Amino acid sequence: MNRNRVLWVTIGVVGFLGILFFFTQNNGRSASAQVENSGEIVEVFLGDLSAGATATGQLLPSEEAVLSVDAPGKVEAVFVRTGDSVQAGEALVQLDTAVLEVAVSQAELSLDLAEIRLADLQTPAKSVDIASAEAAVANAQARLDDLLDGPSAEEIAIANANLRVSEANLASSYADLGSAQDSISDAQIQAAQAALLNAEIQLDFAVEQNEDNPTEETHQARLNAEQAYANAKAQLDALLAGPDTDAASSTVSSRSARLDASQIDFQNTLDGASEGDIASAEASLAQAEATLANLLEEPTIEALNSAQSEVEQARLSLEDAQSALESATVTAPFNGMITAVYTNQGEIAAGVVVEIVNIDSLEVVLEVDEIDIRDYQVGQPATVTLETWPDVQIDSEISFISPRSERNNNALVTYDVYLQLQDTELPTLIGMTANANLITAEREDVMLIPNAAITPDRQAGTYSVQLQLDDDSVQEVNVTIGLRDGEFTEITSGLAVGDKILIEAIQADGLDIQGPFGG
Repeated sequence: MNRNRVLWVTIGVVGFLGILFFFTQNNGRSASAQVENSGEIVEVFLGDLSAGATATGQLLPSEEAVLSVDAPGKVEAVFVRTGDSVQAGEALVQLDTAVLEVAVSQAELSLDLAEIRLADLQTPAKSVDIASAEAAVANAQARLDDLLDGPSAEEIAIANANLRVSEANLASSYADLGSAQDSISDAQIQAAQAALLNAEIQLDFAVEQNEDNPTEETHQARLNAEQAYANAKAQLDALLAGPDTDAASSTVSSRSARLDASQIDFQNTLDGASEGDIASAEASLAQAEATLANLLEEPTIEALNSAQSEVEQARLSLEDAQSALESATVTAPFNGMITAVYTNQGEIAAGVVVEIVNIDSLEVVLEVDEIDIRDYQVGQPATVTLETWPDVQIDSEISFISPRSERNNNALVTYDVYLQLQDTELPTLIGMTANANLITAEREDVMLIPNAAITPDRQAGTYSVQLQLDDDSVQEVNVTIGLRDGEFTEITSGLAVGDKILIEAIQADGLDIQGPFGG
């Protein structure tokens, strides 16, 4: 029991001494680091400084186009395929233009008519047109006056004479019809029958003679007899069919209609003008007077403005129709390569039909954070390497900085920076990854000290250094800084060339950290 107690006491003492030794050593080491505080002494010197920036982007074309048709239409021809090289103005897709050509023709006609109407308003009336309009007014007035005065004795006599002539002509036609109906008698029919019988006897005799003694004479006699028989039969048939009264009947019908018209005309003459006739004559007179007034009067400002508006509207319609016709042929806007074709012959095209890019216009597009965009300027030189050929540097410079920011998925605000590449023999392709190195600023003959000599105060926004005095003591001095690269920082105030600065060597777990600002 006593032995165990002694053992535990011994263990406890040894443990306490070990802990005491550990803390004593650590405290001694910290004190030594604080007291010793030795480091490198450097001088402020004059030198040149340049700062750079790196960014990653893509090779993208500065010229690319998505070509569409203005209105849906049937594809008549597709002249290109993906990968084809084309020249500016070259036809790529052709739509059917039949309907569009008709629309252009109609628009041209409408413009011509509108221009003619405007010219008529702007051109004074010709004397011959005025004289013709005055004559039309006089004639219309005379006709109206004649209707209002009623029929004259002479007009009644003429109408009555025309009626009597029509009656006489109809009577004559009836007489002619009766004569035609009585033109065939029984004696004429009997004589025709006898002539046919005699012709038949002569034919039988001629046939018998030709059969008994066939010669040229007997054959000809037979033919003559046959013709005589046919003539006699036709004469008898015509007599038996009755007289031809069609012409006479037609004459009776036409003259009967003329008599009816003469009777109506005579009665109208006796009755005088109707209200409808007088109204029609008055309307004709008003129209003639309006035509004359239009010729004599100057056109109003409103009429001229209206006519000019019609011309302008017709011209705009023609331009729209011509534009639609031109857009039926989709052409290349610049020299380039076809990257996509979305239609085929015979299809109805609507919207995008072709995509084209200018391969010779590839440029590097960088996405630069808004914090760093102040370091970028148009004309700034740069070198570019491509991920495909990382060992080949291509000279470049900034050609454009987008004035509009972009927001990516992380809600970071970035700006597109465009770099124009110098000529290269590399077979570059759209979308390749590019790395750019840029000189953001340069200074000559400025005061410089190592980055490790500067201690920043993040909260106060100030910077300080450890200035060694003549008595070898050290004093903390605030400085203002300018440009900085990976090694040195520009000092704009607070120090002078030749000042000695202490770079503190801080011990931490066996590692030397050269200052809190860099290293």
